[in-house]
Amino acid sequence: MNALNQILLGCLLLSSSSLLAQMPARTPEQDSLIARTQRKTRADHQHMLDQLGIKELRPGVNGSNPQAPNAANYDEAKANPFPKLPESLTLKNGQKVKTARDWWNRRRPEIVEDFDREIYGRMPANTPKVQWEVVSVSDTVIGAVPTKMKKLVGHVDNSAYPDIKVDIQLSLLTPAQASKPVPVMMEFGFVFPPGFRMPAQAPTGPGWQQQLLEKGWGAAVLLPTSYQADNGAGLTEGIIGLMNKGQRRKPDDWGTLRAWAWGASRALDYFETDKDVNAKKVGIEGHSRFGKAALVAMAYEPRFAVAYISSSGEGGAKLHRRNWGEVVENVAAASEYHWMAGNFIKYAGPLGWNDLPVDSHQLIALCAPRPVFIGNGDKGDAWADAKGMFMAAAAAGDVYQLLGKKGLGTQEFPPVETELISGDLAFRQHAGGHFPGPNWPTFIRFAERYFR
Repeated sequence: MNALNQILLGCLLLSSSSLLAQMPARTPEQDSLIARTQRKTRADHQHMLDQLGIKELRPGVNGSNPQAPNAANYDEAKANPFPKLPESLTLKNGQKVKTARDWWNRRRPEIVEDFDREIYGRMPANTPKVQWEVVSVSDTVIGAVPTKMKKLVGHVDNSAYPDIKVDIQLSLLTPAQASKPVPVMMEFGFVFPPGFRMPAQAPTGPGWQQQLLEKGWGAAVLLPTSYQADNGAGLTEGIIGLMNKGQRRKPDDWGTLRAWAWGASRALDYFETDKDVNAKKVGIEGHSRFGKAALVAMAYEPRFAVAYISSSGEGGAKLHRRNWGEVVENVAAASEYHWMAGNFIKYAGPLGWNDLPVDSHQLIALCAPRPVFIGNGDKGDAWADAKGMFMAAAAAGDVYQLLGKKGLGTQEFPPVETELISGDLAFRQHAGGHFPGPNWPTFIRFAERYFR
């Protein structure tokens, strides 16, 4: 991770003045790097608008000033302008899907095609091989658990375009005294600029890695921005740039979320070779923008056994058709469009939300029959829309039921701190803010049914 990417990631993560206060002062050189990246991002965004023939986009909503003319909506009476969602179990020709075979062979491919073309973009068929290098192995103790720590780098074959070099950074923790391969939860990890400190949180007990190790499981951290930057300027670099030989994307090319998910699959390739890991029991977790990426990874990679999707919001588990917090227009703007296929931008310009051929309940349905836990915070996390994510999970239940699994078991949005974990779809909104920690203990109890 170079210094510029660290700076940009930290800046993009900031959503409030309290977080801005955590940023160290920037040097003139850093300011110029950020300004240059912003110019490149705006130019790339405009290039995509030109390809799509779009002259003007609707502006996104303002989540920080409730008095702004375009203030984000937090009024439930205005939240669902398009209450009817696309049906997951109806073919495009109008026929109903009544069997698992029809789901797998007919309806699921239709939904995947819509997500590929319009939402997340098409992953190239000829992505390069990755050669994994174990950089170091060391012994440590986390909590009271003797732990083996491995640091790895995945070297992406760039022989087709040597001008762009791509490496994937991954770390793995496993109990040193384990007698057999262990289940592993892999997190998409954030990298912050030097000097950045997250706001203080109320003590929640041991960290997630310690909790997993105490269960006899492993923990891994994948750094997605090591192989694809979190900005539009980086779309001609990283794995996307490598595949396009440094050229800009076409409207249905993959976006950053799909590229980050690709890297998670390559980490799974490594786990299948590591004698310390039970590769049949590897889960994926991500928070905020990386919650979006984790859900995309789970939907597209059938080898993941379970997922914890935290505060993923718009572009993740939140319904696109729901007017609450962040909306389609925000993600289509220059600051976030790189997450998605270029075609997604159309739905903030000449087209509207209800023109989308799919919605997020169908992304969750693509994970079926595997278990998915969706979490969110309460105070300070309204932007991600807990209820919109709950509604999507509830609406995905029909596909889980068709495949012999259980959905949430209710259509009624539960009170804060209520855990719904009896089915194969699960949900909990903790009482804290925009962070995943308070839901980890509940997720672990949910996941242990599948990791036994």
